[in-house]
Amino acid sequence: MNFIRSYDPETLREIVDESACAERLEDLGVQRSLPALLERVWLLKVLGELEEALEVSEQSVRVARMAGTRKDLLRARILHASVQQYREQFGAAEQELLTVAEEAEGQEWWAVAAFAQQHLGRVYFDMEDFGDARKAFKRALFLRQQAGTPDDQLESTLLAIDAADRRGVETSVAS
Repeated sequence: MNFIRSYDPETLREIVDESACAERLEDLGVQRSLPALLERVWLLKVLGELEEALEVSEQSVRVARMAGTRKDLLRARILHASVQQYREQFGAAEQELLTVAEEAEGQEWWAVAAFAQQHLGRVYFDMEDFGDARKAFKRALFLRQQAGTPDDQLESTLLAIDAADRRGVETSVAS
């Protein structure tokens, strides 16, 4: 089920079906499998439950380290960084995402690298560094194309590039 209805063009945050997210969160309960933990992190984050999202994201990173693959660990670290972003811990989120993106690209895991770059762009966007946000989003677009992502699934990245361009122009005009 897709919980995302659209993206807010001003914040780039997901606009979700909150009742469906809450229902899914209840369905997951306290399952401890890595996929369930990762899903819980995302659901808690988009529902604004950031303290619990942080705790579960830290747990998901530990589980991925112990029982997952390297790709699993990178995905868990990306979600952990996205929670840090929502908590306005931008420096920590940026560093984590830069490290993950570099490792994923080194392994030629284009989809994982693109996911990291997309989130890195969102960190820069929240920091109002629209130039670096645009660079990260453009890199995410390139990596998604490299991974063979169908054109219809590139919409969120194209929206993000457009938003960074628009906000960058607005910022330069205002100063």
